[in-house]
Amino acid sequence: MGASDVRTPRERYRAQVQEEIKERAWEQIATAGASALSLNAIAKRMGMSGPALYRYFASRDELITELVRDAYRSLADAFQARAAAGADLAGLAQALRRWALDDPQRYLLVYGTPVPGYRAPEDTTRISVEIMAVLLDACTAELSPAEQAPAVSPSPFDAHLAEHRAWAGEHPAPPAVLHLALAVWTRLHGVLSLELAGHFTGMGFDPAQLYAAELRSLTGR
Repeated sequence: MGASDVRTPRERYRAQVQEEIKERAWEQIATAGASALSLNAIAKRMGMSGPALYRYFASRDELITELVRDAYRSLADAFQARAAAGADLAGLAQALRRWALDDPQRYLLVYGTPVPGYRAPEDTTRISVEIMAVLLDACTAELSPAEQAPAVSPSPFDAHLAEHRAWAGEHPAPPAVLHLALAVWTRLHGVLSLELAGHFTGMGFDPAQLYAAELRSLTGR
């Protein structure tokens, strides 16, 4: 029996209303951006009073947190499903691009310009560590044992990563893998962020080709 089967009618109704509120919030974000998110405007759209809506989300930040949490969870699930199906680093890169293009506003909420005055709680960071763990596994498989071995004279950045790896959680990846993962993450997100923000419009090239070229330069194939 699933969790939804054991909830009371009141709990199921509350969950349904919360989902509708989040749907309206995404509509509002798509129109005016996350910084303009207004619970009172959502309440009006749903035919509710402002105080009534605040019984479901106590503040704008609480609602944004739920949207951020859902977005991270969605990407973590997409990565984990692709990895379970045998996807390599290139497969994960394509999963990231597909996830971003399927819902640009969801992507930009978590990887675009931060919402002024909003700070995500720690549990959202834990979900992002799940995402990075899948990427680190793929980067580990991408490098040979010789490439992963500690260098006699590591680069300054690799030496830095050996001591600054909180972002990788408890993953045992050596500095060479950490370096590759960060390079993949930052360069691919750079292309996606510029594309989804419209900065390639009118430049006359296919962003998908740029994305693929960046991946090839990182993996050598």
